[in-house]
Amino acid sequence: MKEKNTSGFPLRWVCIIILITAIVTSLTTSLIIYNNSKIVLGSTSLKDDNALREFLKVYNSLEKSYYQDIDKTEMVNAAIAAMLDYLDEDYSTYMSEEETSDLADRLSGKFLGIGISILNNEVYEVYEGSPAEKAGLKSGDILTEINGNTTDGKTTNEISKFLDKTKENTIVVLRGEETYSFQVTASYINTPLNKKLIEIEGKKLAYIQIDSFTNTVGEEFRKALEALESQGSEKVIIDLRGNSGGYLQGAVEIASMFLQEHSLVYSLDEKEKKEDYYDKTSEKRDYEVAILMDESTASASEVLIAALKDNHKETTYLIGKTSFGKGKVQQTKKLDDGSMVKYTSARWLRPDGSCIDEIGITPDFDVDYEKDEEGNFIDTPLIKAIELLI
Repeated sequence: MKEKNTSGFPLRWVCIIILITAIVTSLTTSLIIYNNSKIVLGSTSLKDDNALREFLKVYNSLEKSYYQDIDKTEMVNAAIAAMLDYLDEDYSTYMSEEETSDLADRLSGKFLGIGISILNNEVYEVYEGSPAEKAGLKSGDILTEINGNTTDGKTTNEISKFLDKTKENTIVVLRGEETYSFQVTASYINTPLNKKLIEIEGKKLAYIQIDSFTNTVGEEFRKALEALESQGSEKVIIDLRGNSGGYLQGAVEIASMFLQEHSLVYSLDEKEKKEDYYDKTSEKRDYEVAILMDESTASASEVLIAALKDNHKETTYLIGKTSFGKGKVQQTKKLDDGSMVKYTSARWLRPDGSCIDEIGITPDFDVDYEKDEEGNFIDTPLIKAIELLI
């Protein structure tokens, strides 16, 4: 008589367990593949996107059958560039890794140095928070020696080349009758804005020039403005001539220093919605502002101009020439190989609801440069700004 096997599952249960495991595994794998396709392609799956399937057919055929070797990365990059070309729109474009890196450097708002401005061999400015300031260098110091190199008879450019940005520098200066030696190591520091205090007829005006809306422009504008206000400036001239834009956030940060809380700064008119952006700060300034502008003043510069003019019509003066007229906003997407695509995602609207694209912003005072009898340029727009504020 045979004994029953009581030490395991019957064969039919083993088969059922294997079958269930296979089904679960299949479903899980399908779900992962489906979700991955959604991640790569957005809300459209590979199965449903006929256009993309045609593209992949061509890609696959070329990879397998083209008679020469193909750089697949370069071929795909060319295809991406062609897609953006198809849009036939100036601001939607493909940027190579080198172009992407160059743009990031230009808009970083930082540079590698010790943080001084020199004219010939004299230090005329030491940047706040810089290695030079921390080491003890001061405005008015006379540079006599840098890393063993004498500055005597050297030009500003030649003296600058004596500095080593990779290691500690020994800098010797003459301060009054005393000689001092400093050890200074270069580091990345914020690019300061060009600023000055203008004093005329007992009035003090702040002048601040913004060349580009970098990552650090809001912070640097605040430093410059507060420094000039501490010296007694009562009004400000903001020079945006030649400023083609940059990061929108910088324009918002600067506008917020002047606007009443909850003031409308700008709106975005996107494909399926319109969104308003308001000043969220409690900070404000009520004094008069003159803005210098020209045909190259564009993008984020125009956002700042419109925000101040539309909210402070009576105290904001626009001087110069009609601005460029860039009323579109771009998004960027960095690709794995370091390149980038940039494409228009919305129009931006002034607080008054209008769009300036291809129109620009008209100045209150149309003023151009003039020349004197010897042919030298006279900064007539700046002169007009000063006249309006004093």
